[in-house]
Amino acid sequence: MPAPRELSDAERLDWLRLIRSENVGPITFHQLLERFGSAASALQALPEMARRGGRSKVLKIASKAEAEAERDGLARINARLVAWGEAAYPARLCSIDDAPPILAMKGHGDLARKHGVAIVGARNASAIGLRFTRDIAHAIAKQDLAVVSGLARGIDRAAHEGALLSADGASYAFIGTGIDMAFPPENADLHDRLAERGAIYAEMPLGTGVKGQNFPRRNRLISGASLGVLVVEAAMKSGSLITARFAASQGREVMAVPGSPLDPRCNGTNDLIRNGAALIERLEDVLAVIDPIRRGALQMPERSFSAGPAEPVHDDDIVAAHRRLMELLSPSPVGIDELIRLSGQTPAAIHTALLELELAGRIMRHRGNKVSLS
Repeated sequence: MPAPRELSDAERLDWLRLIRSENVGPITFHQLLERFGSAASALQALPEMARRGGRSKVLKIASKAEAEAERDGLARINARLVAWGEAAYPARLCSIDDAPPILAMKGHGDLARKHGVAIVGARNASAIGLRFTRDIAHAIAKQDLAVVSGLARGIDRAAHEGALLSADGASYAFIGTGIDMAFPPENADLHDRLAERGAIYAEMPLGTGVKGQNFPRRNRLISGASLGVLVVEAAMKSGSLITARFAASQGREVMAVPGSPLDPRCNGTNDLIRNGAALIERLEDVLAVIDPIRRGALQMPERSFSAGPAEPVHDDDIVAAHRRLMELLSPSPVGIDELIRLSGQTPAAIHTALLELELAGRIMRHRGNKVSLS
């Protein structure tokens, strides 16, 4: 694998400003970078693009001072910013469409290049579920694999603890708060241990507290950074099943531990197995799923930090794309490829018009490359 390139300090601040700006999500960020060649150029273009999309209010663009304050705040707690594709950014996470352009990281960046297996499950886990999780996490970590989880109660905590039982055991976590927040509070000790011996990553800005909507978003990172996801005890409507669905949509392996049909905490895992997840009872079962994948080289996806601006799109074409999109769009999500097919417009015009509409706050992006009216 070629050595990853590191951003300059100025570029990293521009990336942070862009992703912290209003109506700019990860997919929009990457499309803006491809279109304008750099975050600095994209920042300059944002106000006009939002205006063209129909926005009347001023678009809130993160200032340089705000970005510097976040960077300096991270430094005070021995954390730092890592950008998509840099050495300390989890390599496998780079391949998902909505990979965060910037992550806050606390701990050892060399774990980012290590293959990982995610272990997730019930917060109110049973004693036998916790024991199984610690044991298999310990065994996985001894295979030169990192154990990835979400630093939550129950199975998450047992997974991290099991991995760290070995002197050279590796584990890292993705959290749904700012990296300065230890949640739940009783995991503050584990938060500190992971920062010392493993790594913690956060997509949310410094100081972000507990918000329910951020945890499902966090789950896509747990699965995206891993070769596969192992679910231990999950009810039918648990967040762990959200992680499993993300894994399946990202092309990751889904594994589950069977349990008693009398225990509601096992209904979700048994259903995963019923629908094709690999049944896991011991380490050898995990390795049978994971080894064929990790034997392949870990390749970085093709996306550069900066490139020449995209081919220009004529204003008349963008205006026509806007008009056609507003005819086709509704509150129900529809695939962008379908919009291109039905619109009769060029892909470049449709993608540009969608960017402008999103910056104006008139459309929303959904999983599966779909959009809808806001």
